[in-house]
Amino acid sequence: MTEPDTDSPRAESAAHSLPPHAQIIQMAGGLVIARAIYAVAELGIADHLMDGPRSADELAQATGTHAPSLYRLLRSAAGFGLFTEDAEHRFSLTPVGAVLQSEAPGYARSTVRSLTGPIAWNAYGNFLHSVKTGESGVEKAYGQSLFDYLGTDPEQATMFNQTMIGFHGAEPPAVAAAYDFSGVGKLVDVGGGTGNLLTSILLANPELRGVLYDLPHVASEARRQIDAKGLSGRCEVIEGSFFESVPSGGDAYMLSHIIHDWDEARCLKILDNCLRAMRGGGRLLLVEQVIPEGNDFHPGKFLDLMMLAFTPGGRERTVEEYAALFAKAGFNLKRVVPTESAVSVVEAEPV
Repeated sequence: MTEPDTDSPRAESAAHSLPPHAQIIQMAGGLVIARAIYAVAELGIADHLMDGPRSADELAQATGTHAPSLYRLLRSAAGFGLFTEDAEHRFSLTPVGAVLQSEAPGYARSTVRSLTGPIAWNAYGNFLHSVKTGESGVEKAYGQSLFDYLGTDPEQATMFNQTMIGFHGAEPPAVAAAYDFSGVGKLVDVGGGTGNLLTSILLANPELRGVLYDLPHVASEARRQIDAKGLSGRCEVIEGSFFESVPSGGDAYMLSHIIHDWDEARCLKILDNCLRAMRGGGRLLLVEQVIPEGNDFHPGKFLDLMMLAFTPGGRERTVEEYAALFAKAGFNLKRVVPTESAVSVVEAEPV
């Protein structure tokens, strides 16, 4: 099965000119491509090619793999644009393949390993179960939610945090540029992860102060990231669970990709804790992908399927669905601010 270069308009046109059954089969073949790229990332092939071209035999020795099988993987990955193969059957990195190096900006390697690795494999292996029952594939496979599981596995938790940066990497500067934070003195980032979004906003707004609130195993990494960006004097890190409480004293409360992770009952609990912390005033800012009307592809629809597989009742929402959720939680939807990325800032205020 061949895979066209979908970056090319001519290739895209050729793909749509295929008969319908061939288009469907080609889509399903994406599974093979995803797992092949996962194998490349997991084996650290890009790291082993940092110093120049190497043969499959040399790479097999370095990675503990079967040389003929590894050659077949590398040859196919060259067709995906990750490598080039010379006349002596040595492989070199392309710019696309180079982003899979461990230290490359953007955390592509961690993102690939997380999105196509064992947890994801088990989650998607139970995807039909999710569609039939509404239970996440992770819960079916591991007997607990993704977030509970990550709390028991520090290595996977670190990789997940890096994946969030890699997957949502274009969003922080886009949010900082699109939303006017000038009327906010203190911004509380509820479930702020390692601080990638909050620090981007603080750097763009020198008068703003921040509070990052997250679980202890996340907060420790957030402190390191905030300190590395020279923002520890303007940004406090507080440990805790948004299911129990939210720090008070903020002018605005931001939740980035938090509400989409949970079922409605738990969303309402989180929002109620935010409302209590706001004490009747301030702004609520959700950074989420808002699903538009119509049949066209939107990344929020793709992310919505991931929520089905990975989260306990999580989902993406339309504007109308956010308005209905806010009404139940004691908020009014004020406006939706689009950004240059896939996310919007959904602003609400207490009733």
